[in-house]
Amino acid sequence: MTPSGRPAEPEVIWARPHRAGRGPRPAHSRESIAAEAVRIADAEGIEAASMRRVAAGIGAGTMSLYNYVPRKEDLYELMVDAVSGEYELTPPTGDWRADLLALAHQTRELMHRHPWLPRLLSPVYGFGPNALRYLEHSLDCLLPLDVPDGEKLELVAAVNGAVATYVSGELALAERARALPWSAAQERGVRAAWIGSQLATGQYPLLTAALTGGPAPITEAGPELAAAFDRSMARLLGAWGA
Repeated sequence: MTPSGRPAEPEVIWARPHRAGRGPRPAHSRESIAAEAVRIADAEGIEAASMRRVAAGIGAGTMSLYNYVPRKEDLYELMVDAVSGEYELTPPTGDWRADLLALAHQTRELMHRHPWLPRLLSPVYGFGPNALRYLEHSLDCLLPLDVPDGEKLELVAAVNGAVATYVSGELALAERARALPWSAAQERGVRAAWIGSQLATGQYPLLTAALTGGPAPITEAGPELAAAFDRSMARLLGAWGA
């Protein structure tokens, strides 16, 4: 609260100094706090990365952690930016589609390493220093694409959104396979039999043609998902700059 009793204006975590100009050196850093939060979320899910757990992990009191990270939202922002630093931003090749596809593959791998990331990937948490470097690099890759700069940002957002949606499906398939009391092969067989019985009624001619005229539906995580990912990204990128 301000002295007038009004709520204080929100403040971006990146605008806050790492430490006050005077006083002893802080016992912890944003980097160590983010690393601990990422470690917990990777192992147990984003819900487990509470302020209390993170504080205990770095050997701090919960209340003292708020001196470094005032809000839970700030913790999430630090986490997203920390893992955004894992991108390998190699010089553009001049082939913008190939470069964006390579970045999409990196994003997919990043999300599999950090399964909580698709839930936090949004404009709310996506503009820390590492994320800004990623966006600048993406626009550098898109220099050969002759569209307005704003549309280039739309393309980057569309690719990231598509990757997040795709990975969320992959993670859900993998989680379901782990939770089944029977094998994934048994599950596929039962589902295939039921779908086949429905298609045999003749009520779904277009769906029957689609399912029999292309790749089989993907019902488990595996190499087929990687191939389908490439096809999806190729369609998305092919729609731009044609």
